[in-house]
Amino acid sequence: MDPHITEWLNLAIRWMHMIVGIAWIGASFYFVWLENHLNRVNPKTGLAGDLWAIHGGGIYHLEKYKLAPKEMPETLHWFKWEAYTTFISGISLLTVVYYFNAQAMLIAPESGLVEWQGIAIGIATIVVGWIVYHVLCESPLAQKPALMGVVLMLMIIAVAYGLSLVFTGRAAYIHVGAMIGSIMVGNVFFVIMPGQRKMVAAVSKGETPDPKDPAKALLRSRHNNYLTLPVLFIMISNHFPSTYGSEYNWLILAAVSIISVLVRHYFNTRHQHQKYAWTLPFAAFAMITLAYVTKPTVDNSAPQVAFSEVQTIVAERCAVCHATNGVAPMAGVHLDTPENIKLNSDRVLSAVRNRVMPQGNITKMTTDERTVLINWINQGAKI
Repeated sequence: MDPHITEWLNLAIRWMHMIVGIAWIGASFYFVWLENHLNRVNPKTGLAGDLWAIHGGGIYHLEKYKLAPKEMPETLHWFKWEAYTTFISGISLLTVVYYFNAQAMLIAPESGLVEWQGIAIGIATIVVGWIVYHVLCESPLAQKPALMGVVLMLMIIAVAYGLSLVFTGRAAYIHVGAMIGSIMVGNVFFVIMPGQRKMVAAVSKGETPDPKDPAKALLRSRHNNYLTLPVLFIMISNHFPSTYGSEYNWLILAAVSIISVLVRHYFNTRHQHQKYAWTLPFAAFAMITLAYVTKPTVDNSAPQVAFSEVQTIVAERCAVCHATNGVAPMAGVHLDTPENIKLNSDRVLSAVRNRVMPQGNITKMTTDERTVLINWINQGAKI
């Protein structure tokens, strides 16, 4: 496909994905907040609790029924299309960015995989991830939330590690995010919505709804709420090569995901107590620690690198995509003059050191060439 068309297709789908994702996550955050802040002291007959709120100059009074009202209201608002549209746009984006150009964007050069194998692994990760999660939720393990959370986190870490062996770091991260996002939308499509339909159908027939259905829907909704922050990190991670491009990228993803879940737990429970307030300073300390332990070492004993050697490497390995040549270079990074190479030296250092460029190592940059560029930049990037 024409790269210009691909870029605009990427932009349109990514923009839509972000918009509907915000709507879905916003609804998730709001309804969990609403559930946690209900006034449950002496509720009216049939109610689980109520809540008063003010927003946008208006005062609202919300009530939650223990199960459902005796008669269904004429208008009942459902929340589903945000989730479905997020899934459709996300899979579309995955296809455009990673499957249309699998050799460069998806498959790690050293894996030896061909395109169809990489795509098959990606799709299988999403499908099998949902199946395993759903089976776990239907097992007795679901009655032990803390243990269920640990098992789910271990599953995510194992998938991240496995994908890091066969995919590029960026693709591995995104596929972990796609798996988690698919689990979340699977909860909506296969559990939450059917449970709600059963409840509405029972009330419409004048029957008492089965309390197991809304209880199961609430549990899956809470799972979705805890999974949102790891997914949001993965969505922005492609801007930070020191995460997905690291040798220990799967461990970084695991650490940030655990930090995210802990912070989310604090915000979900702070209305009851402050016993998890420690998660906020812990998260800040953990992020600083991650930045420190992932900081690369500098070889001060390396021989002085001549710029002519650097310029030759850049011309052969980088300028294919980062020279003007009548079109906009990738990511707006120009590497066609000595001044531009020096100007973008920090970005070159991050990309080369973390082995995220050239994409899919399509121009066959060697380890020795990467070392030359790294040493030249560490020595002051003199031209």
